Amino acid sequence: MPTTADLAGSPNPLASHYSRFRVADRILLTGHSHQAWPDVAFEGQMEAWNDAAEMVDDKWDRALEKADRVRRGFARLLGARPEEIALGQNTHELVTRFLSALPLRDRPRLITTDGEFHSLRRQMDRLAEERYLDVVKIAALPVDTLGDRLAAAANDRTSAVLVSSVLFSNAQIVPGLGALATACRRVGSELLVDAYHHLNVVPFSLDHEGLADAFVVGGGYKYCQLGEGNCFLRVPPAGARLRPILTGWYSEFARLTQRTAGEVPYGDGPARWAGATYDTTSHYRAARVFDFFEAEGLTPVLLRDLSRRQVGILADGIDALDLDPDVLAHDRGVPLERIGGFLALRSARAGEISAALRERGVWTDYRGDIVRLGPAPYLTDEQLRLAIAALDAVVSKWKRPHSS
Repeated sequence: MPTTADLAGSPNPLASHYSRFRVADRILLTGHSHQAWPDVAFEGQMEAWNDAAEMVDDKWDRALEKADRVRRGFARLLGARPEEIALGQNTHELVTRFLSALPLRDRPRLITTDGEFHSLRRQMDRLAEERYLDVVKIAALPVDTLGDRLAAAANDRTSAVLVSSVLFSNAQIVPGLGALATACRRVGSELLVDAYHHLNVVPFSLDHEGLADAFVVGGGYKYCQLGEGNCFLRVPPAGARLRPILTGWYSEFARLTQRTAGEVPYGDGPARWAGATYDTTSHYRAARVFDFFEAEGLTPVLLRDLSRRQVGILADGIDALDLDPDVLAHDRGVPLERIGGFLALRSARAGEISAALRERGVWTDYRGDIVRLGPAPYLTDEQLRLAIAALDAVVSKWKRPHSS
């Protein structure tokens, strides 16, 4: 098993496994959004094609084996059981399926925050626009009190509370979700936690977080390196009683020859939340990547240690530039142990800075006035220092020493 020190040096021994993404030749600080895929992912894509060519429609038995492997991979990262994991192409389809299973006629209140990712944020906004649901949006900041404020807003008209465990805009870890789960249980509402920015960069445990009764949604596009089409909904045991209105025919796949008149049937376990025909390539790719992470010893604990080191190098390096905070700044009041896998820098010129960095071979992104720097396990300390030097050169025409 590698150590954090092993992966920090030059060359990084992992880099050779990402040759198609050329991670040694460019500085990909996009780890919070789209991490590079290891070369085995390409092999998985080819395997999917070859199976389809050889077996034609008989490929589905093989494809379902890959789906089971993906369930086991996500379950291991969550501390869940594979039979609790429903799969989907994206989190939006899983969240809308979840919403359709709620007793919204009798409990029309949904509680969320103003810090949710767009797939949830947009859907909540549209539901609120129609006015037949009571959508309550709580300020995400300050994050220290967010759990308490969500709990206080929940009542016996609340169908669900929907909140991230790590905020997508600034990487702050949301505390107190276990207490929020208890509050939801007390008023009879469901809790859905978006763990996309948590999984595989900050260790996650349903038991440790106090979320044994919670729904959890997330996916593999970011820190898991699985690419598109690999999202999940963890369904707690009590979720087996729910009947999603938005339901695909795969939910009754095993019962197609047993159809009878009466109530619409559902499959068992994850099949209750199933959709319909999908592109199997995503699961072939994901199965290979999950195997790769386990073979290389890339555990969530190791990845967290490495991520904290990398984010720390970026934060310290940027602090050493002594920039005018009106030009570029990160929130020094938030300890690094309380943020997830990237560093958020606030600037009115966020878009200009991100574009100028790309011209210098440093890939970042921005959201509004925040530039996001997301390291990844295949980068070296030296690449991070080069990124800081590039940032210094980019902002030099605007910067005024903070100490002056």
